[in-house]
Amino acid sequence: MRLYFLCLFFAMGHISSAQFLEKQKELTSFDGYFKFHYNQAKDEIYLEVDKLDTEFLYVHSLATGVGSNDIGLDRGQIGKGVVVKFEKAGNKLLLIQLNQRYRAVTDNTLEKRSVAQAFAKSVLYGFPILENKQGTYVINFTSFLLQDTHGIIDKLKQQKEGNYTLDKTKSSLSLERTKAFPKNVEFESLITYKGGVTGKNIASVVPNAKLISVIQHHSFVELPDDGYKKRVFDPRSGALSISYLDYATPVQEAIKKRYIIRHRLEKKNPEQEISEAKEPIIYYLDPGTPEPIRSALLDGAKWWNQAYEAIGFKDAFQVKMLPEDADPMDLRYNVIQWVHRSTRGWSYGASVIDPRTGEILKGHVSLGSLRIRQDFLIAQALMNQPYAMSDENYQPMLDMALARIRQLSAHEIGHTIGFAHNFAASTHGRASVMDYPHPTITLTDGKIDLSNAYDTKIGVWDKVTVAYSYSEFAKEANEKKELTSILDKAYQSGLRFISDSDARPLGGAHELAHLWDNGRSATEELEAMLKIRKIAIRNFSVDNIKSNEPYSVLEDVFVPLYFFHRYQTEATSKLIGGLNYNYAVKGDQQTVVEVVDSKKQRKALEKVLETLSPEILAIPKDKLKLFPPRAYGYQRTRESFNGKTGVGFDALSAVSTASDMSLRLLLHPERTSRLVQQKSLDKNQLGLSEMLDQLITSVFEIDVENRYHSEIQHMVKSNLLKHMMNLCITKKAYSQVNAIAYAKINKLIPILKSKTSNPIDAMYNKYYLDQIHGFIERPEKFEVLPSPKIPDGSPIGSLSCGLF
Repeated sequence: MRLYFLCLFFAMGHISSAQFLEKQKELTSFDGYFKFHYNQAKDEIYLEVDKLDTEFLYVHSLATGVGSNDIGLDRGQIGKGVVVKFEKAGNKLLLIQLNQRYRAVTDNTLEKRSVAQAFAKSVLYGFPILENKQGTYVINFTSFLLQDTHGIIDKLKQQKEGNYTLDKTKSSLSLERTKAFPKNVEFESLITYKGGVTGKNIASVVPNAKLISVIQHHSFVELPDDGYKKRVFDPRSGALSISYLDYATPVQEAIKKRYIIRHRLEKKNPEQEISEAKEPIIYYLDPGTPEPIRSALLDGAKWWNQAYEAIGFKDAFQVKMLPEDADPMDLRYNVIQWVHRSTRGWSYGASVIDPRTGEILKGHVSLGSLRIRQDFLIAQALMNQPYAMSDENYQPMLDMALARIRQLSAHEIGHTIGFAHNFAASTHGRASVMDYPHPTITLTDGKIDLSNAYDTKIGVWDKVTVAYSYSEFAKEANEKKELTSILDKAYQSGLRFISDSDARPLGGAHELAHLWDNGRSATEELEAMLKIRKIAIRNFSVDNIKSNEPYSVLEDVFVPLYFFHRYQTEATSKLIGGLNYNYAVKGDQQTVVEVVDSKKQRKALEKVLETLSPEILAIPKDKLKLFPPRAYGYQRTRESFNGKTGVGFDALSAVSTASDMSLRLLLHPERTSRLVQQKSLDKNQLGLSEMLDQLITSVFEIDVENRYHSEIQHMVKSNLLKHMMNLCITKKAYSQVNAIAYAKINKLIPILKSKTSNPIDAMYNKYYLDQIHGFIERPEKFEVLPSPKIPDGSPIGSLSCGLF
């Protein structure tokens, strides 16, 4: 009898479970890769899982953003795609993320198992089983969709914007773009966060900063078949890559495997020299992009087809408008999104890839809508009185800005099709759209010419990267040799590839790789840029703004002109203590590494020292009359000049900012250590002692009779002194650097004690002497005093559009 009731109990439980979906009223069903049902009355989604232990791809993203570049939570921001699977565990289904970093690529099942058991996996969620109908399990999927999956709580905390928690009472499922397709299912949910505000950025973009609501997107996607062929990564190729450890690798071979990322692209007719693709790569532009920007983005994006044509593909890369009913977060679409923020910031290209192979499944470009205004502002500052005759004379400036947007479109798409930055490309003409280009401004008959500011096509290096990543080879060909041949020919033609960290202005040291620069010679380009800047400042007038605009706008336009040389100064400074090297491999005949020639280093130092001269730093007196206290409603922003004179325009703090920039570059601890080392290896090389002597001579030992220029020189002296003191005590440089800087500070003492006929200069010299003596007595008390902060520059230019 007891056994009877026990069996009856389990039978009734099974019947009850089997009837779960039947009990739900008015379900809306979606039939796709996974079948699911929406219960409007309860605002719940029930997922039918019929693929236990089947691997698939899970991607989360933000369908709507917060709207602040500083916070970094943009519309369309994609999370990393991960391989997951459902496993049954008792009365639950577990969604498990598999560990792709450690593998055993072998047919030996036990060897694979040993690696899988050696490294942890991650259970993303556990779901009680509501119904089991012949091996298909029904689970309530709602709570999974209403998590803080995108990590917004941690992001806001890291950015010091506030401590927020998820408010489930104000969160719900979102059905507008919740859809099912044969190979993917898409879910969305409105997530609300509540909390206390501690930062200014969040308050500037949210109607009620105590409540932040965004829409999260989730995708479950069928993994591609095994027809994709992985291609080996080469550091010279310019390709992005994935990597993992393969424990099935023979001992004599490298255990770490590296493969490039790329879209799957195959010829319809591989035997033909030129063939259409089986499936072309198609990118779709956000229909919310306005004209004339829309046309410019389409034009720039289409440049990539030139590179695919060069390797025998016809119309393999296409760009179209996204259908209005399509979801840009849908994994089936490669998308170019036009993203709005309250402040300008970086555009970027991201890809969803198959972590197992590196195959790109979706490219997603996010273009900041304020970027185009930066180039317009630069052009507005450079042009000679553009609004003198008419407020409608904006076309030359708009043309330059649109030219930049074309290049930017091509650049960011380049990342999503698998390519890294190439910051050495600008030394070989305009070899790559994957460089950061500064507008190329020239002088024609003494007049500033903007007509050739940006390129109009794909670069020769871009064709090399496409050839390496996407070329198809005959079956009998040796792929490794073919790929090596592509790179060898490129380097023999003079092309170079140097990427991110090597190009940075402070940490980098490469002679040729720089951000926002032009030309083979950084020094010569700086000289040319200073000439253009001088002419543009001389021509600058009230006619650089439209009628009835406040003079405060004129001040904003002047900012990128005054700092016009900043990036070329960065590039030139990198020659000092600089290196010339390649990502060389054995047998490729490239230069491995060498120190920059001493003549180039000394010439670069001479030119950077010029940026510290009063003639360069001084804002002409007649221009100062154009900058009154700020107009009502036109407050300064972080992209304005900073100063210490209250409402008045501070010409001397602008000098302090600009000179501090040059000195910070020259006296960067890592650079000074390289100077010590290179001098020890070659007595004819530029050394730190020589550089400091030249700085002291050009800053402390020149006579300036003009009182305005004299005050400018004192701003530079103050900056040089603090940077030298910093070198004395920094632990980021050799102790030899500390010793040399200490000796040179002592060298300043007799210079400052020498008599001067000007009582003001004598007073300042006494102040510097007191600083030096105080530093020598108590160096541990020294703190680097900041100069007024330089207005935001990267991703190039300045633009007063902040809401602060």
